[in-house]
Formats: sequence, structure tokens, C-alpha cells
Amino acid sequence: MSQKQQTLNGPLSFQGKGLHTGLNVQMTFLPAEAGSGIRFRRTDLEGAPEVEALADYVVDTSRGTTIERKGVRVSTIEHVMAALWSCGVDNAVVEVDAPETPIMDGSAREYAEAIASVGLQEQDADRVYYDINEKTVFSIEDKGVEIAAYPDDKFTVNVNIDFNSKILGNQYARLDNIENFSLGIAPCRTFVFLHEIEQLLQHNLIKGGDLDNAIVIVERDITPEELERLSKLCNKADIKVTKGYLNNLKLRFPNECARHKLLDVLGDLALIGVRIRGSIVANKPGHFANTEFAKLVRKNIKRDSVRPSYRYNPNTEPEYDINQIRSMLPHRPPFLLVDKVMHVDSEHVIGIKNVTMNEPFFVGHFPQEPVMPGVLIIEAMAQCGGILALHDIPDPENYSTYFMKIDGVKFRGKVVPGDTLQFELRLVEPIRRGIVLMEAKAFVGDQLKTEALMMAQVARNKA
Repeated sequence: MSQKQQTLNGPLSFQGKGLHTGLNVQMTFLPAEAGSGIRFRRTDLEGAPEVEALADYVVDTSRGTTIERKGVRVSTIEHVMAALWSCGVDNAVVEVDAPETPIMDGSAREYAEAIASVGLQEQDADRVYYDINEKTVFSIEDKGVEIAAYPDDKFTVNVNIDFNSKILGNQYARLDNIENFSLGIAPCRTFVFLHEIEQLLQHNLIKGGDLDNAIVIVERDITPEELERLSKLCNKADIKVTKGYLNNLKLRFPNECARHKLLDVLGDLALIGVRIRGSIVANKPGHFANTEFAKLVRKNIKRDSVRPSYRYNPNTEPEYDINQIRSMLPHRPPFLLVDKVMHVDSEHVIGIKNVTMNEPFFVGHFPQEPVMPGVLIIEAMAQCGGILALHDIPDPENYSTYFMKIDGVKFRGKVVPGDTLQFELRLVEPIRRGIVLMEAKAFVGDQLKTEALMMAQVARNKA
């Protein structure tokens, strides 16, 4: 799969009934700009308002996944999301003229086929991934429900279902490669047990359901009178039960129901908003558990966004030692505040500063309780930024970096003797005309101590 973000090559339109509302729905997938994600647009509402497809906005999971924000609600989005995300679409607008997407044949097959037919357009932005770095679990213990993610260098999903059904039995499905989605997962239809149908109808649901868009499982003998009532209910003549399924339904896979649950997992996990690397194991999944797990991962992403991206190992050979740093920067002790550079490329730099009691500033700065001055932490980050700015210049010793502006400075904790400061700086945008805009963070261990947005100018030294 591409490492760049992708959108559709052109629009795609679909027509069908909403599963629960029974409304005739017109839906269109539209290309969208990089970084915008998947958004649903209600064209039937004034101003065509939008809601982002994110787990934060899930408001109902009773018989499908519903999102809502500021009064904009769209229901049964899981099949659409599974198709877009699994087929490689990172950015798209989904226009619907009703509060629900069309159910089509109860699967994501038509969506996946249409996406393949129109093709994808690579965009000038890197795809965003989140690496699962620790076991992450959401469970409902009394129901045996558990969604777990484990660290892995690729994305895989395993699903186990058990409805205590003599027809279904225990079923298992696995997806090792997302590129197999269209053939192995997308065609798998939603399913319902016969005893659930009347209850759903009593709750004013499945108005658009019929035997063409759902697998109906029958676990008991039913009388001719019940069959006749079902015929009227489903508006279909000659209803029969064969091998535990209504109407001589031919399964597309022996484990189609487990595969459909995997499809639902994919659609709900797409609401994380970024792609993940990790192994997902889902036991008895459902929309509530799926989306709660997605919310949990989103919280972890937010938490990890303020953790260092690099794990410092003092045994690792630095990219620049102190002598190489001295050859690049004009600073000298006691004002040279970077000891090592562990990594530097065109966009990032990782620097290290070992804080010791021998630092001259500790003589007069809080001498009874030594604390490294915040302005010197900023200066140390700035020196790291200078190394980043000069990295691609062939003769960096002939240039200096002068800081023009520092915004958004936040000090989140003390830095004291014995601490090892790790600086992480990245370019916010490409360097233009010698102007460098960088996001800077300083960590001690996993704790963020200082952050700032820095602007500097690279200038050639006067002869």
C-alpha cells in the first residue's frame, strides 16, 4: 500500500435504501484534499453541514455505527468506512441526502468494486501511521467481549464470534493483508437471527431490510403460518428455510458471518483517523466494543504525541559527537549546551544534553534547590535547531543560525542535575530563503519538560 496519502480519482455515486430508515438514499464519494480525512456531508440539510468520521463523534451503536456533531448525524457508516479505508482512500467527502447510508446488498462489495474502477490519486502528503507500542485492550468481561491490539510491524485482524448458535457455531476469520479486503472481506453480508427481526421492527428499525441485503439465521422449526407472516413482513413470496437460513440463501464463504464481523471491525477502526500498525484480536466484537476500542487508541495517540519518538541509548554511537558539534556551531563552553546529536536528517534532529551539578549556572540559580534555567533549555533547543538548519549545507562552519521568533513556549516541569535532556526538533515547513520554522520539544525520559515553536534565519558569516 502507498506510503503517501490517497484520494479518489473522481466521484462515485450510489443509490439504495437505508437499512433502518427505509429511505431511498443518494450517496456520492468525492475526492478531498490531503490531510482532510473522511467526512460525511448531509446535502439534505441547510448549508450541507459535515461531520468528521472519528470515534469521538460516535453517539449510537445499537444496530450500526452512528456519528453526530453539532446536530449533523449519519447512521450505518461502518461499511462505507471499511471500503474507503481498506481500499486505500485516506481523504474523501461522502455526500448523503438522508440520515443514513444505503445498505446495498448488506456488504461493502459494491463500494470496493466502484473504488477499484475509478482508481486512486496519490497526494503530496505522507500517510500517517500509529504504531501500537503496548498491549491495548477494551473488554466487557461478563459478556466475553474483548478487543485487543498487540505491537506488530504490520496491520492484521483476527476475529472470533460465538453466538451460542447451533447454525453458526464458533467462527473465525483473519485478514493478514489489507489488500485482500476487496475479495475476501468486502463481499460478506450482514446477518441477523430470525428472533431479532420482530424486535427490530417493533423498535422502528430495519425498514429497509429484506432478504436481498441480510443473512437471516433460523435456529428452530417454524410453522407454515409463521412463514406466511414472514413473507408479508419481508415483502417476498415463497420464503423457505434451508439448512438454518431463510430463502435458500447461498453463503459466499463458509464463515461469511465471521468475515462480516471483521468487515465491521475494519470500518469502526477506521474511525481512529490514522492508520495503525499492530495485530488486532477481536473476540465477540460489536459496534460498541469496536468504537470504544477506537476511542481508547485515539487517547493513546494523543498521549504518545507528547512522548519522545526516539529512545536514547548511551551505548549508541552518536551521529555527531561534541567535536563535530563544535565544528558546526560557533558556541563554546560554558554556552555550548548540546553534548551529542543522535540523529539528524533533512527534517528532524535528536540532541542530548547531560545536566550535571558542575554547570556554572547552578552557582547562582536556585543554589539551595538547583534548577536548570528555562531560558537555557530554550537556548539548548535552539542550538539543536541550528544543527538541523545547517545539516544540508556543505560548509556549515561558514554559516550561523540567528533566531528571529519563539512562540508557544511552555515549561511543564523542572530539569535538575542528573537529568538527561533529549531534544526533538522537526521542520514545520520546508526551508525557504534561509527561513527555518521548527517545532521543538525537550524531554527527560518520557516526560515533556519544554516545548516551543521556533523561527530562525540561516545567514552566511561575514568574511
